[in-house]
This record gives sequence, C-alpha cells and structure tokens, in this order.
Amino acid sequence: MEEDIPSGSLSPLHGFGFEVRAVRLGRKLTQKHLAKGSGYSEAYVSRVEKGQLVPSERFARGCDVVFGTHGVFERLRRRLEESDHPLWFVPYVQLEEKAERILDFSPSLVMGLLQTEDYARAIFRAAHPRAAEDVIEGKVAARLRRREIFKREDPPALWVVLHEAALRTAVGGSAVMAAQLEQLLGAMERPHVDLQVVRFASGAPDGRLRPFTLLGMPDAATLLFRDAPHGGGRVYDAAAMVGPATEIYDRLRAHASSPDDSAAFVKSLLKEYRS
Repeated sequence: MEEDIPSGSLSPLHGFGFEVRAVRLGRKLTQKHLAKGSGYSEAYVSRVEKGQLVPSERFARGCDVVFGTHGVFERLRRRLEESDHPLWFVPYVQLEEKAERILDFSPSLVMGLLQTEDYARAIFRAAHPRAAEDVIEGKVAARLRRREIFKREDPPALWVVLHEAALRTAVGGSAVMAAQLEQLLGAMERPHVDLQVVRFASGAPDGRLRPFTLLGMPDAATLLFRDAPHGGGRVYDAAAMVGPATEIYDRLRAHASSPDDSAAFVKSLLKEYRS
C-alpha cells in the first residue's frame, strides 16, 4: 500500500509532489507505472510525491509524457526555482523545521538561524550584486522566517561552533557586526542554545573544513547537510557520511573555547566593533 504524502503543507516541494500524486491517481496509475515511464525508480517517485526530493527537469518532463499534461509539470518545476530559498536548500529547510537537535559548524559566516536582518541582507547583496531589491528582501524574509522554529513549545536544541574568522569578517560594516554580535550574546543566554568559538590560536583538526550541519530528527535519525561537490548543498542520511561528520564535530567542540569563554570573547570583539 502506498503511503500518503503529508497534507496541508504549503512548501513548494510538497506542492509539486501533491500534484504528481493527484494526477497519477486520477489516471489510475501506480508509482511503478510512473517510474517506468519517466525512467526513474519507484523509490524516487515516492520521495518526490512526499516532498522529500527535488525533482529533476527530466523527471518533470517524464511526468508530462506519462500523464499527457503538455508541459504542466515542467512549468511547476520551474516555479520551484523561483522560491526565495535556492532549490537545493529547500529539502534542508523542511527538515530543519522538524529537527529536535541542530549542530552547526560555520567557519566563515554566522549561521543563518542566528543572523540579524541587516547581516543577512549584506550577505545576499554581496552574493547577488545585480539582483532587484525585492528579490534580496524576499531572501532576507525567508531567512528570518526560519527562526520560527524557536517559537515552538519544544524548540530544537541548537549547538553552534563558530570559527573566529566568522566573527572578524566585517559583513556590512562595523555597525552591522556590532548588532550581530549583540544578537549572538542574546542567543547564548537562552537555555536551548550553546555557542563555542574556535579561536585562531586553537587551530583546527582539518583546515579544509567547509560548513556543515547535523540534524537530530524525531525518529532518532541523524542527518548531515553540507556543500555538494559541484555547488549548492545536499542532505545525507548514510552512516558512512553522518558518522565521520559527527566525529569531526566532536573534535571541533573539543578544540573550541568553552561557552563561557566564548561569550567573553564575543563581548571583547563587540567592544572593538563599537570603538
């Protein structure tokens, strides 16, 4: 028996998956039929229908061929790319909303969940120098909406390891950085947030490390999100990927200053930005 996809979700991926499933059932086709006709596996079809996987352009075209929908699903997929989040980031955001524990390592920038509005705006403007103002503001708003997870009755435990470089990179200028550090200090006072700083003097277990995040999910699974080899990012659930990342995170915490010492260091930097 096929599992139902989540109902009532407004996410772009769930919307695409809902439409695929609705049309498939309306045509009285099984996932096996769609898989064979589109050139993908039944597992792939199932994950797309559940909103767990970003559909490829080829899969969207395959849906149109199998269903005879004359480009409808190609157009739906193109709409996914118009989201305020990059398409590759949408699966992570959906998982972040459900996570019980978030462990993040940020070597060069403050992680998105802890960014101020002005800090986020400066990052997006630098990354998209020719983008229209409304595009930038849409991305900023989408990033700030991610904070809603902390308004849950049971907010996720957040543990962040920041490299000193992330705090010394003057994103947006001194005033923006001062406000950002103030926000970090406020976050560190919350019972569900821990933050440690890896100082320059401490070195690091591996200087090639890129940012990554570990998500502890309600079903006890741990997922890894990190940069993909060819750009963007990807969520991994394989033990061969998650296990080593967990060990690296433990080493990072061991090399970092304690939360109290980290708070004292952030306060000292705040004075520098204010002077």
